[in-house]
Amino acid sequence: MIPTPDLSHLTRHDLEQVYDPAEDTFLLLDSLEQEAEALRKECPLICLEVGSGSGCVSAFLGKILGQSSSLYLCTDINKHATRCTLATGKQNKMPLDPVTCSLARPFLSRLHHGVDVLLFNPPYVPTDTEEASSAQSSAGIAGSWAGGADGMEITNCLLQDVEVSSFLMLWNIINYASQCLLSPQGRFYLVALKQNDVPSIRSRMLEDFGLTSQVVIERRAGREFLLIIRFTRTVPS
Repeated sequence: MIPTPDLSHLTRHDLEQVYDPAEDTFLLLDSLEQEAEALRKECPLICLEVGSGSGCVSAFLGKILGQSSSLYLCTDINKHATRCTLATGKQNKMPLDPVTCSLARPFLSRLHHGVDVLLFNPPYVPTDTEEASSAQSSAGIAGSWAGGADGMEITNCLLQDVEVSSFLMLWNIINYASQCLLSPQGRFYLVALKQNDVPSIRSRMLEDFGLTSQVVIERRAGREFLLIIRFTRTVPS
């Protein structure tokens, strides 16, 4: 069993401003551990986590892959989160490279079809529009979970540089991230709720972009039913 990254360096003040790893985080860790052999076999060079928070997930991925050959990029809209991610990397002797930004905007051209492992745990908690908008404007901890209408509003609005209509469904965001960033052999791990209509997302990804998918792991956590979906350009061996 791969140990959970050491987060003992995070203070109470840190955890008041940054998303504390919870059920969705640990489900993502479990899915990566389940896929550890396949991930190592692919020898990924560039890994990118969107919304890294504490840095727990990227540090865990680093434990799986090692630090000698992989670049671990992390983004978060929360400045305190990027500082915590950097500190978590140092605490766990993993060279994490965090950037404060929305989604992956600074990397869209530089890493075109270059990301071998893409991780995304989006803000999916349903809230009213005003609360979600305020959370994004303040770029604080609420931005990690306040998802707006149906839990998808903020995810839809964050990607302003997509040249499509202003209100996107979640699968548009996923398509864009996958098509622009994912390498030919890349793996994209997405945290989703059952309410997101996972079968519809998977079928559209396959029909429109040829991206195959598999639910790696699923689990009920209180009132939520969480899933980890893996998207790839080809069927993984």
